[in-house]
Amino acid sequence: MRRTTLALALLPLALVLPVTAAPASVPDTVAKAAPRVHRIGGCEVFPADNPWNQRVDRRPEWRWSDAIVDRQLAGHDLHLDLGTTEEYYGIPVNVVPEDQPLLPLQFGVDGEDYGDESDRGPVFVPADAAIEGGSRAEPDPGEGDRHVLAVRSGTCDLVELYAAERVRDASGEVIAWRAAAAARWDLSSNKMRPARWTSADAAGLPITPGLLSYEEAASGRITHALRFTMPSARSAYTWPARHCGPSGNTSRDLPAYGLRFRLPRSFPANRYTGVARTIVTAMKRYGLVYADQGSAMYVTGSADPRWEDALDQFRAKPLDGKALQVVKPWRKIVSC
Repeated sequence: MRRTTLALALLPLALVLPVTAAPASVPDTVAKAAPRVHRIGGCEVFPADNPWNQRVDRRPEWRWSDAIVDRQLAGHDLHLDLGTTEEYYGIPVNVVPEDQPLLPLQFGVDGEDYGDESDRGPVFVPADAAIEGGSRAEPDPGEGDRHVLAVRSGTCDLVELYAAERVRDASGEVIAWRAAAAARWDLSSNKMRPARWTSADAAGLPITPGLLSYEEAASGRITHALRFTMPSARSAYTWPARHCGPSGNTSRDLPAYGLRFRLPRSFPANRYTGVARTIVTAMKRYGLVYADQGSAMYVTGSADPRWEDALDQFRAKPLDGKALQVVKPWRKIVSC
């Protein structure tokens, strides 16, 4: 992850206070909602009219599209940032029961502290929760973004941590979590973060709704936008993002956080088969959300051994970022 004051991040994974921002009204120009919203832990991941769940295949292309694509995407191939047998890849989602015990939350990790833009604890993140970059043999990674994502069934809320660490007592028992940033969402609501607040993602967006999951892809239909990264961001954001890129980055050929990208309707999805084609079709219909700084064309998901065929297809038939278009924003760009 990259914040406005940080160098480029390493590349590759219940709060009781409510989110205070007012609900976002969905513009009349938003495409009709998809008839099906994907679920995690029995919970719909935001309402059907949430921007993550809106199609963009009929939205106008933005006038700055060519300049933005040419600067950072053209010449870079789509990279599925997830794994098969490589445990260290992908961002796991921890699903917990409604009665999951809460643990205290502390802020400040390796000199990073966004506690003033974070939701407070305690959190329903279990002591043994999977951390991005960890493995069964090494569950506590020492570097990377170390995201922790947890969905609580029943109440259907989501908590996400950035730069997460387990806090242990003298006996080694986990007694709390520590993170650089923490954010909570009600999955039944369109409420957003307060303006200019970050989250576990630099853009102030949730990570979970944009992740690729094998089960959903294998169903033949992905009904939400995908989260992806690019190296540099403009010091600006657009709905539904809430946080700006690094100060001083004012060039219009840099993307604001929250911009939506897509493959054009004419892109030949039949170059691919199975799960790979489903991913390409989703990129045409729902597109990609610019959520954080990182490698160009990295699309995030959860690790699963069954991804192997899709990974092989994209290696054999690379999808160059020059094929992407930037969708005209639904709302104005907010500069910081």
